[in-house]
Parts: sequence; structure tokens; C-alpha cells
Amino acid sequence: MALYRYQAFFRTGKKASGTVDAPSIQDVRDRLVQQGLYPIDISVASQGGMSFLSAFFSPTLSLKEKISLTKQFAILIRAGIPVLQSLELLADQFKGAARTILISIKDEVKSGISLADALNQYPKIFDVIYVQLVRAGEATGRLETILDRLRARLERQEAIAKKITSALMQPFLQLLVAFAVVLILLTFVVPKITEVFVAQGKTMPLATRVLMISSAFVINHYLLILLLAILFLGSFMWWKSTESGSRQWDSFLLRLPFIGYIARTSAVVQFCYTLGLLIEGGVHLSQALDIVCLTMNNRVLAYQVGKARDNIIKQGKISEYLGQTGIFPPMAIYLIQTGEQSGQLDAMLLTIAKTQDDELVELIDALTGMVGPVMLVVMGVVVGFIVLAVAGPIMQGGMQSS
Repeated sequence: MALYRYQAFFRTGKKASGTVDAPSIQDVRDRLVQQGLYPIDISVASQGGMSFLSAFFSPTLSLKEKISLTKQFAILIRAGIPVLQSLELLADQFKGAARTILISIKDEVKSGISLADALNQYPKIFDVIYVQLVRAGEATGRLETILDRLRARLERQEAIAKKITSALMQPFLQLLVAFAVVLILLTFVVPKITEVFVAQGKTMPLATRVLMISSAFVINHYLLILLLAILFLGSFMWWKSTESGSRQWDSFLLRLPFIGYIARTSAVVQFCYTLGLLIEGGVHLSQALDIVCLTMNNRVLAYQVGKARDNIIKQGKISEYLGQTGIFPPMAIYLIQTGEQSGQLDAMLLTIAKTQDDELVELIDALTGMVGPVMLVVMGVVVGFIVLAVAGPIMQGGMQSS
């Protein structure tokens, strides 16, 4: 027997969670269904101090490893190799943490539980979308198709992460260089130069006096500055981790000029792509909507979509209630309505996701292209101010001596 932690929904849509002592995940699932609950996540509950250490040092997979594993798994299943034998072949193919995880999953499947339930024991590696799509693939006999879709989803995530990283790397390095230059000037260069000016009894220009005060403050209170910075960052992270803080932060982001638009468009892409994949994989609409609401990043938008989800489950009319959220653009609502009427909702959702994603990529490319020049201007202004503050008294002294 083992202790399992679960998250589930009542038929009314109310969320429930708790723990169950049972011999297997399937037994937990059967018990919850008998109680009128729909389980969306079941995992082994942590117990005692050693479980904390094991969770801390638990094996994990990189995104690239997950892509490779999913791709090779799909190839083996498409070749007609049974799931258990495919897992054995994959375990021989991979090394390190991936091999450990695959052996554990293979043993679970060999003991009689489903592949989805075995994957669900690693929620930090295989998220709820991955698990539910695999479950649907097992039920419909389309596991190889589902794995191909999951591989494409993971490759899309990798491409977006690479694009964002490469776009932000240059501005980050520029900011780091600017900060280092200013810190060196304020700590080592400015004090020596100002000592000469003060010894000569010269009247300093305003820029020079501001620079001298800033330099003295940094040198004399650097520990206080560091402590306040750590305290502020820690307080912000704690506040953001709370329910109210996270909601307020997400609401603040939505009100920002460009970031708000990016957040809304990202929510549309995430919603349409995930819902389209789940429906295409054979997941029931109500179940798919539950999963989508749980996986949305912005809590404010997730709440609005959650209200629409309740109305959709009760009355249908997906396009009507999604339109009331104010998140989805008119073209997206029209295509969703067309998909409802034609019975091709999954295809329309994936089309919307691709279209909105392309627009989002173009906007991000344009904005990140502007960051580099802006950072250069900021660096020029800061360094120019320091040079002016240092050179001002020198030029003033030269003019007076002439």
C-alpha cells in the first residue's frame, strides 16, 4: 500500500484534493470515480524527511531529452512494437536520469498499470497535458499519433525558449557591462579624481557633485545596498508566490502597453493549441477545458476562461462564452464558431493557435530588435554623464588658467 495525493473535480466543476491509501494509482482512480469525482492528477504523496531529500534529488529530464524520448517512442510504437518492449528498448538507448525514469515506468507498466498512470508519477517531467494525451492515445489506439503531437508541442516550446533566450542575451550582456563600468568608475576612478579636485579647492559643477555623492554612498554603504536589494527581491518573490500577490501581479502585467497584449495573445495561443491537441486526441471537451484552465500561466485570464468553461459545460456555445471573456480576437471567435458548426473544432483551434503564434513571434522580434539600440542609448547617457562630471572640472580649470 502507498499514499497517493490527488486533484479532482466534482461534476459541478468544484475542485477537490486529498490523499488516499491504496495499492496502485488505478485503485485510487476507481475509488474517486465511484465517489463521483473526476481525477486530473494522481501522484505518490511525499512522506517524512527522506521523501523531501528524494524529491530534491529526484531525477529529471531536459527539454531536449524529452523531445528525443517522445520521438523515439513514437517511432517504436508506429513500427508495431508493444509498449512494454518499447520502454525496454528506450531504457537501453538512454543513460543517466532518463534511463532511471524509463526503467521505473517500465516496471510500473509491467505490474499492470497504464502508461499514463506510470508517467503521472513524474509530474515535474510529464505535465498534465502530456499524461492526459497519452491516456487518450491508449484508449483510442492512436498512441503513436499522440506521441507525434506531443513531440511537436515540445519542439515548439524549445523553439520559443531559444528565441527568447537569444533575443534577450545581447541586451542582458549590454546591461551587465554598463553596470560593471559604472560600478568600477564609482568605486575606483571617481574617488581618486575627486580627491585632486577637492585638494585644489575648486568649485564643482552640479554633475560632479552628484557623482561624488553617489560614489561616496556606494563605497560607504555597499553592504546596506546589497542587503536591501536581497531583501526587496526576497519580499517580491514571496509576495508573488501568494494567491493574492500572483493575481495582482498578473493584473498589473495585463495593464502594461505591450506586455499586456503579449500576455493576452500568449493566453489565446496556449488555450487554442492545448484545447485543440486534447480534443484531437479524443479527450472529452469538459475534461479538456479543465486541463486548459489548470495550465494557463496568467491567473486573471485563467479565471475569466474558467467562468466561460462553466457556462460552456452547462450550455455549450463555446464561441459565445469565449467571446464574452474579452481575451479572444473577433477572427478567433469566428473560426471557433465555424469549427463548432462543421465539427472540426480541433482543426480550427490549432489553426488559430498557429496564426496568433506567428503574429506574436513577429511582435516579439520587433520589440527585441528595439531593445539593443535602446540599451546602447542608455549606456551612452550614463557613461556620458560620468565622463562629463569628471571632465567638467578639468575643462573649467583649463579655462580659468588660460
